[in-house]
Amino acid sequence: MKANAKAGKLSGLSEKSSDIILVLICAVVLLIVAYPLYYVLIASVSDPYDVYAGKTFLLPSGFTLDGYKSVFADPNILTGLLNSFKYTIVGTVFSVAMLYLSAYPLSVKSLPGRKWLSIFFIITMYFGGGLVPTYLVVKHTGLINNMWALFLPGSVGVGNMIIMRNFFENSIPKEMIEAAEIDGASKWTTFIRIVVPLSRSIMAVMVVFSMVAYWNDWFTAMIYLPGTQHAPLPLVLRNILIKSSASASQASTVSGGYAELNKMTEMIKFSSIIVAAFPMLVIYPFVQKYFEKGFMAGAVKG
Repeated sequence: MKANAKAGKLSGLSEKSSDIILVLICAVVLLIVAYPLYYVLIASVSDPYDVYAGKTFLLPSGFTLDGYKSVFADPNILTGLLNSFKYTIVGTVFSVAMLYLSAYPLSVKSLPGRKWLSIFFIITMYFGGGLVPTYLVVKHTGLINNMWALFLPGSVGVGNMIIMRNFFENSIPKEMIEAAEIDGASKWTTFIRIVVPLSRSIMAVMVVFSMVAYWNDWFTAMIYLPGTQHAPLPLVLRNILIKSSASASQASTVSGGYAELNKMTEMIKFSSIIVAAFPMLVIYPFVQKYFEKGFMAGAVKG
C-alpha cells in the first residue's frame, strides 16, 4: 500500500511538472507571437524619437495620438472603411459559396471525370498567365472599375478547395446522404439540408481565410479599381503613408521641417497598421473555436 501511495505521489508530481513545463513553453510562444503586434500598438501612441531610442520596449513613451488623428483626418478613410467591409463581406460569401460548389462534387467518387477535373484544378496552382494576361481578360470582360474584378478571377482557391474536398470525403457520413436519397431527397436538397449544416466547422475556416485575404488585399484594387472612391481601407492607408513620405522628402530643404514631417510619417505608419488590423482582431475570436477542428478535419485524410 505504501509503495503504491508513493508511486502515485511521484506520478502526480511528474504530471504537475510536465504541466508547468507546457505552460511555460506556451507562454514563451505566445510572447514571441504577440509581442510584435503589441510593440506596434505601443509605438503607434509613442513619440517616434523615443521609439528609436528604445524607450518603448514594454510601455508607451511620450504618449500621443497624433498618428491616429492624421490617419482619420483624411476624408477618404471612411469611404475606404466602408468599401473594405463591402468587399470583404461580398467576397467572402461568394468565395465560400464557390468553394462549396466545387469541392463537394469532387468529393463524390462516382462523379464522371472526377480525376481529370481534379487535375485541371491542381494545374492552376502551379501555372498562371501572370498579371498582364489577367488584366487583359478582366478588361475585355468589362470588369474594370467593377468590384467583381476583385472576386471573379480568383473565385476558387484551389488549396482551400482541396481542404474542403477532404473534409467532405472523411467527415460527412455517407450513410446519411444515402438515407436521404433513398427517402426521395434530391441532390440539391441533400446538399442544403445535410452537407452544409454538417460542415459548419470547415466553413468557419474558409470564412476566416477569405475574410483576411479580402480585407488585406490592396494590390488587386489598385490595378482594377482606379480612383479613390473605390479604394479599400488598406489602399487608402497606403496612399496616406505615401503622401506623408513625399511631404517629408519635399520638406528636406526647410530648416526643421524634415524632422517633424518624418516624425509624423513614422506615427502614421504604426497607426495605419493598427487601424488595418483592428477589425480582423475583433472578429477572429468569434470563429476561432471552429478553426482548429475544421482545419484538421479537412487537412488530414484518414
